[in-house]
Amino acid sequence: MRRAILAAALLAVSSVVSTAPAHAAACNGYVGLTFDDGPSNAHTPALLNALRQNGLRATMFNEGQYAAAYPAQVRAEVSAGMWVGNHSYTHPHLTQQSQSQMDSEISRTQQAISAAGGGTPKLFRPPYGETNGTLQAVEAKYGLRQIIWDVDSQDWNNASVDAIVQANARLGNGQIILMHEWPANTLSAIPRIAQTLASRGLCAGMISPQTGRAVAPG
Repeated sequence: MRRAILAAALLAVSSVVSTAPAHAAACNGYVGLTFDDGPSNAHTPALLNALRQNGLRATMFNEGQYAAAYPAQVRAEVSAGMWVGNHSYTHPHLTQQSQSQMDSEISRTQQAISAAGGGTPKLFRPPYGETNGTLQAVEAKYGLRQIIWDVDSQDWNNASVDAIVQANARLGNGQIILMHEWPANTLSAIPRIAQTLASRGLCAGMISPQTGRAVAPG
């Protein structure tokens, strides 16, 4: 009887030990979830709650004008474990602007995010994904890595919840998806995005300022 109990106990211990490495290795790759155009009192709190509840972290590309207007939401993003990037001050078509105008858009956003408690951004997403050599020179001046995207969720274009989930399902290791904080369908898609990534062994990672690719948070 004692031998049977001891054997059962040893089996239980061994099963726990054997599952631990598998759990630790659950992330077979990392993807970059990104949300543009915040922060706001209207959308940021619900988005952060949804991300937290589903174990996801993301990069929030904030506009400077909104970081200045809603500094508490910038702090909330950081408190929720998100990363904060620069998305210009007023979301203009930067490639149609002069170098000094570009500089103003980027520098004022760096200052607004930093003043709000979001740290000094290391990542920059140009509005509309529009870029040129002049803009990239200004980005470099502020030590910013330009981040476009590999997959466009089309959430800005009234994509359905299903379509947004399917767009996230196309992500591969290191890749980045474009989403926005304001579409209701994006918020509704969060739980299924988390399930879809987990089923493929992918985890939500940070975007490396060195490579511009999604990597393990650290």
